[in-house]
Amino acid sequence: MKIRQLSLVALAVAMLLGLGLWLTQFKPVTAPEVNFKTLTGEQFSTRDLRGKMVLVNFWATSCAACLEDMPKLIQTQNRFKARGFETVAVAMDYDPPNRVLDYAQRAKLPFKVSLDIDGAVAKAFGNVRLTPSSVLIDKRGHVIRRFLGEPDFAQLDALLDRKLKDPV
Repeated sequence: MKIRQLSLVALAVAMLLGLGLWLTQFKPVTAPEVNFKTLTGEQFSTRDLRGKMVLVNFWATSCAACLEDMPKLIQTQNRFKARGFETVAVAMDYDPPNRVLDYAQRAKLPFKVSLDIDGAVAKAFGNVRLTPSSVLIDKRGHVIRRFLGEPDFAQLDALLDRKLKDPV
């Protein structure tokens, strides 16, 4: 009888632990509080972006896949900007600032381009080292999606279309 009771207690404990782990995956993760500095000298933080959907895109001028993504990021920015969407392109710490500036001007990037000179922004977002990597943040400042490599832009567009309708 005691073995059966112990087995039931162990099963109940295991179920509660499993339920706890399952529930934690639904707890919203708040985007880290970081400060950005753009190529034009503008300074802002993730807190300043609350109320907007934001895609923080980590990239480098030496990353061929990143440069292939840029036209699609431009299209996404242009398509959703009027509805409260913003892209912040964060150049990695190893990317020479003069190359970032040159590319941003040539490509006429319509969004904010930030230099992560000391790597603090990439570190705060989970020690990002691989590019392209992107983090989608909702209007309340919660991380709702991470992309490693090129985002599936059809899925991103559908997600933005849906989430931009949400109240702040």
